[in-house]
Amino acid sequence: MKGEKEDKIMNISLTPKLEELVKTKVASGLYGSASEVLRLLEERDRIHALRIEELRAEIKKGLNSGEPTPLDMKAIKVRGRKRLTAQQPKTNG
Repeated sequence: MKGEKEDKIMNISLTPKLEELVKTKVASGLYGSASEVLRLLEERDRIHALRIEELRAEIKKGLNSGEPTPLDMKAIKVRGRKRLTAQQPKTNG
């Protein structure tokens, strides 16, 4: 029919290792066809690219957040211990 998207067939050559991987995936019953395996691989790659993009954005945000300051581990521990003590229930004694 006019205007409908046609599925085109593409023949590709896979290495024996990749061919075996695809066959194993389909034979496991988790995938209905080699095309499904490839579509899911494409989706995985798309998600991976989005994660990389998000990570780069977070790195850029960190780099643009101002001048770095050294960590004062002693002060951090003191604040943490004070918070922990404040959260513990009081005992009558």
